[in-house]
Amino acid sequence: MTQLLTVRTSVIDTIIPGTGILRDVLLILGFACFTALCSLISIWVGPVPITGQTLGVMLSGAVLGSRRGALSQASYLVVGATGIPFWFALGGPIGIARLIGPTAGYLYGFIAMAFVVGWLSERGWYRKIYLSILAMLAGEITLYVFGLSWLSNYVPLDRLLQAGLYPFIAGDLLKVMLAGSVVPLCCYAVNRAK
Repeated sequence: MTQLLTVRTSVIDTIIPGTGILRDVLLILGFACFTALCSLISIWVGPVPITGQTLGVMLSGAVLGSRRGALSQASYLVVGATGIPFWFALGGPIGIARLIGPTAGYLYGFIAMAFVVGWLSERGWYRKIYLSILAMLAGEITLYVFGLSWLSNYVPLDRLLQAGLYPFIAGDLLKVMLAGSVVPLCCYAVNRAK
């Protein structure tokens, strides 16, 4: 019972302790902007691009924790809905059109992905590289559940995995390995420097 009531802290709270609404808002908006910067890395393959966005999403969850990570991605979608240029992955529609088109499920999945990665991170999965990689992989699986479910409205089921999964596996595994390694190594370096 005690473990259920234990308040979990995120990586950012462990490395840079602090509280306050202004701090939380700045962190949330900062990681929304970081995800937008990551989206500038974009290669279109069929109806869904290979982007750097998911790297930003994984890191937002791992660093900020479940709630702030998910809020950073919700903020990312809200700002993107305004039609601001260069916010979503390059080469597709902007604004609301992106949020109702073929890639919308992946975008909404960013919120769930950040939450899942953050939830696992809050439970200490960021401390070991292999657990951190598993947390990122769990986030990717969550993302694909959302993305493929939505994409099935646009692509026949017999071509769904070919259109929305297979082309992206190698890139996503690379991002999972990168994010899953960076967070524990950075935490280790910060702790050694203290």
